[in-house]
Amino acid sequence: MISAQQVLGLNEEHVVQVDDKHQLQPAVKDAFLAMQEAASLEGHDLQIASSYRSFAKQASIWDRKWSGELKLNSLDGHVLDTASLNNVQKMHAILLWSALPGGSRHHWGTDFDIYDRTKVAACGVPFELVTEEYEGNGPCAALARWVEINASKFGFHRPYAKYAGGVAAEPWHLSFSPIAEQIISSFSVDLLREQLIESGILGLDTVLLHLNSLFERYTLNRGKK
Repeated sequence: MISAQQVLGLNEEHVVQVDDKHQLQPAVKDAFLAMQEAASLEGHDLQIASSYRSFAKQASIWDRKWSGELKLNSLDGHVLDTASLNNVQKMHAILLWSALPGGSRHHWGTDFDIYDRTKVAACGVPFELVTEEYEGNGPCAALARWVEINASKFGFHRPYAKYAGGVAAEPWHLSFSPIAEQIISSFSVDLLREQLIESGILGLDTVLLHLNSLFERYTLNRGKK
């Protein structure tokens, strides 16, 4: 079991390199490589787009979105006018697409985002990691269908497969169930609160007022309570 510091993204000793850009827990890496090989045999170039992410990295994303430096999108992908939102609306708009620092599954070394590198490259257009790329005739649609059928054979599931009132649908996000479920069962919202206070993220007062419900609604994707 990883430490509380590692769960919050403050220590990365629990992860190892998968390649020159990405890190996962050793058991997750092994399962991913087995799944990657199986996908390759069926014509899918399964690669990682994003994996382990530290608290500091997640906090940077959060603060830049809160300040308006980075755009906020609605559920249907339209850009929101950040200045027109009150603090509670802005908090939920950020959480729709980006995790709360300390509450991101990417801290755990169990979760990562996937794409089909070969098909994306053949498109000749920038890859944006949006749902349209994983549906219909999108470059990652065939891979998404394969993953839906086969991921569980390797211990993975899609925690954000559907929008349930929390995080927007992320067909690219996979989680290694055996370890992730252990982390969820022992997760401490109190320790998360202490770390957020220490970090001083933007919008802290608003986040703290709603923190007890945010972990279930967004990290666990159990919808609005």
